[in-house]
Amino acid sequence: MKIICIARNYSEHAAEMGASQYERGSQQALSPAFFLKPDSALLLNNQPFIYPDFSKQVEYEVEVVVRIDRAGKSIDERSARKYYNSVALGIDFTARDLQREAKAKGLPWTLSKGFDGSAALSEFVPIDELGGDIQNLDFSLSRNGVVVQRGNTRDMLCSVDRMISYLSSFVTLDAGDIIYTGTPSGVGPVSVGDVLEGTIAGRPLLHCIIK
Repeated sequence: MKIICIARNYSEHAAEMGASQYERGSQQALSPAFFLKPDSALLLNNQPFIYPDFSKQVEYEVEVVVRIDRAGKSIDERSARKYYNSVALGIDFTARDLQREAKAKGLPWTLSKGFDGSAALSEFVPIDELGGDIQNLDFSLSRNGVVVQRGNTRDMLCSVDRMISYLSSFVTLDAGDIIYTGTPSGVGPVSVGDVLEGTIAGRPLLHCIIK
């Protein structure tokens, strides 16, 4: 199983991170940067997130997650919808201090994204149960009962079908692979004792306690 994560897929998040903003339809938006997490990063729903001792600034990034249902290579964008049927909600936990240090040195920032437990994941729900349109899903994340992130997949710079087509031109997508599709603005730090809860289309799906 591969955990594939799309970077800078919401312009307001790119802005809050001080990164370049792309216009929807631009070549940069249609060819998004992506990175991988190891399968040991997976943190299933209701499992606690253990705050790592190597970081002093771990942040949440809520994302809609797509699961690939069958293998494909060089998938045409018009056929991409045949390769997935359900979505989940995930959190891309990021050791922001490690990421900042790596960026300053011009180094890859795998350590800041790929550590154990850094990919929280809810159960998957058929898209048809959520209205049928993957590009019109409201989603949100609350921290201790207060909404801290809110987005809609229509605001993605690169659509799900486009990213599947693009990714599969480089990497064979296998059944069971999951794609974290990017985070909206509002990312922020977590502390021990926090409770994170996420919804898609108003449906509670994700629950994670920070320990």
